[in-house]
Amino acid sequence: MTRYQHLATLLAQRIEQGLWKSGEKLPSVRQLSTEHGVSISTVQQAYQVLENLQLIIPQPRSGYFVAPRKAQPPVPAMSHPVQRPVDVTQWDEITTLLDNNQDKSIVALSSGSPDLSQPTLKPLWRELSRLVQHNLDTVLGYDGMAGKVELREQIARLMVDSGTQASADDIVITSGCQGALSAALLAVCQPGDIVAVESPSFYGTMQMLRGYGIKAIEIPTDSSLGISIEALELALEQWPIKGIILVPNCNNPLGFIMPDDRKRAIVSLAQRHDIVIFEDDIYGELANDYPRPRTIKSFDIDGRVLLCSSFSKTLAPGLRVGWIVPGRYLNRVLHAKYAAMGTNVPATQLAVAAFIRDGHYTRHVRRMRRVYQQNMENWTCWVRQYFPDGICVTRPEGSFLLWVELPEQVDMVCVSRRLAKLKIQVAPGSLFSASGKYRNCLRINCAQPLTETNREALRQIGNVVYDALEEANALTPPKAPA
Repeated sequence: MTRYQHLATLLAQRIEQGLWKSGEKLPSVRQLSTEHGVSISTVQQAYQVLENLQLIIPQPRSGYFVAPRKAQPPVPAMSHPVQRPVDVTQWDEITTLLDNNQDKSIVALSSGSPDLSQPTLKPLWRELSRLVQHNLDTVLGYDGMAGKVELREQIARLMVDSGTQASADDIVITSGCQGALSAALLAVCQPGDIVAVESPSFYGTMQMLRGYGIKAIEIPTDSSLGISIEALELALEQWPIKGIILVPNCNNPLGFIMPDDRKRAIVSLAQRHDIVIFEDDIYGELANDYPRPRTIKSFDIDGRVLLCSSFSKTLAPGLRVGWIVPGRYLNRVLHAKYAAMGTNVPATQLAVAAFIRDGHYTRHVRRMRRVYQQNMENWTCWVRQYFPDGICVTRPEGSFLLWVELPEQVDMVCVSRRLAKLKIQVAPGSLFSASGKYRNCLRINCAQPLTETNREALRQIGNVVYDALEEANALTPPKAPA
């Protein structure tokens, strides 16, 4: 982050925190230059960033003033899904979403892809090129079932920060986190089994359950604390649930980090009811604060937590490098992996191992935490500016995904069809529910650069939402007098 970007972020935070009120005059360029020990041009560039974000307004011969702004929207309330096992739906909508992701003419705010433009990734690309040029026999040959030991050793070292103790022999490399979760489900579940999930929950995981003939039971989830332990316990007493899928750190799509005491309580509950926990930690490394949050696996004492993750969000999804720490299910996971997907690509494994070993991974992740945190603040400002009153917006504690809850009258499934004609793609909330709930919600990818194109796309989304809200209100008959 450059000096002016760092200063702009600091000033934006002060405005967000209310240290400068709406309409209040900001310090002069010269005053800020002296206060922060930077050049006048640096302050001018920072003010230009804030002006572009419409956080401040310049007034000729008077200076800069805080722009009038809408009030901070509340966070979404606890979800209330249907609490019975159901078959997962929405497959046709998912295929359309995935197909459109390949269309470069579309502004895709729907995907979960990270920012691939950062210079800290260059050593990884160089290592891939070097491997292909000088190690053809290795990179084009078959891999071992557990994956390259060089990579497994580096992953074991990384996991220490999350409180998870594992050796290279405890880890199995997979094709992304999706491959890890797939092997975990195949190792534990049979068609017709029931698995509990957070609600809302990542649509890719939901479709995996559909593909394996597993029913989902959605559990109420708080946008700040995570899954309701009380509701989960009640469900466990009512239904023969085989396991539970959780994304406790930088949750997708709600962004929360589950507190440690609740993670311990989840493990204790799983022990009492003898179920397994499928933990998806794919976003855990992108938490805003360091050290990163602990995994549920770090509280596991009897191997019932299957920890799944990958480098798809911290580095690049095209690497297809994920892993699983399957605990007591190691042999079953190896068998499931062999049956379903075979071995992995050696080149990307070795490149990632070298990237971590040489210290590049830590530097890159540290940079991306800052970038995504700044992006999240700016995208949230745009949402507040362009969307109607009455919305709820999450306060993600890391990662780059923002969940927006609109007034109930707005149907984002219908809105998304209108946006498709404008070459804009969003992820309607209904995709994140087995039964198609949350039609008035959407998820936005804030890893996207802060470009005028993306800002204009969000403005157009707001316009279409306004239109949909007005149409819905016009169709609603007035209430009869009391």
